[in-house]
Amino acid sequence: MTIETTRTFLLWCTILNYAILIYWFLVFAYARGWIKRLHGRWFNLSDERFDATHYAGMALYKIGIFLFNLAPCIALYIIG
Repeated sequence: MTIETTRTFLLWCTILNYAILIYWFLVFAYARGWIKRLHGRWFNLSDERFDATHYAGMALYKIGIFLFNLAPCIALYIIG
């Protein structure tokens, strides 16, 4: 696998993961009640706990994108 192929792969991974993150945010922002009712069937969560869990999940996912996709992609563009 060449450096160019790896850069392209990581760039597309970053784009795809950001699309997933934006979709998650939009669904959470506009269909929060529906998600709360769906998850409320399985878990007894307060509104504050539900919001904090989703916010923490989005933050962790975003950190993962930075750490595993974006930073290596930038590093390969710098050295390449």
